[in-house]
Amino acid sequence: MSIYRTVKPFVLGSGSPRRKDLLGSAGLEFEIKPATCDEPAPYPGQDPEDYAIKMAELKAENVAANNPQAYVLGSDTIVVRDRDILGKPVDRDEAYQMVKSLCGHKHKVISGCALISPEGKKISYAVSTEVEFIDFNEAAVRAYAATGEPDDKAGAYAIQGQGAFLVKGISGSYTNVVGLPLARVIETLVDLGVVVAGDC
Repeated sequence: MSIYRTVKPFVLGSGSPRRKDLLGSAGLEFEIKPATCDEPAPYPGQDPEDYAIKMAELKAENVAANNPQAYVLGSDTIVVRDRDILGKPVDRDEAYQMVKSLCGHKHKVISGCALISPEGKKISYAVSTEVEFIDFNEAAVRAYAATGEPDDKAGAYAIQGQGAFLVKGISGSYTNVVGLPLARVIETLVDLGVVVAGDC
């Protein structure tokens, strides 16, 4: 028996396998239609939470335009060191440099979420989790960068993968670091009547 079931048309506007797996783990049924819009870089001094929300809204609006009958979820996850937003590394040397800069320190993982209803109502928010890395061993970090796992990850690591060895502790939502603040998203979907618990 599933924990939740979907009772209204629901679209995930993301091709992320991690977001797909997180939503599916709770029993939700949904279509996957990745956004096709460009993602502009943050402007100098832009607040990281504001940027994450704007990117989530951009993706949700892009997908909602072609799916007016459904509730559409857009999401964007970023890694923030001090006030600097770390994107995806361009190569493995940059992946190494990113991870090295995070080791021995705390950073934030911020997910922006935007849900658009068929009537055009938009609910947007950001969820932040603090992550602390161990002090790095250079050989281990180079070996991790060489695995290829960091290649397409913001901040150049995956907490749910081999990158877990870097993590000393977290404060906040674990699933947010994976790519989606699941509890908050489901709470929103329940409030809107998109999903219901069990056989209700």
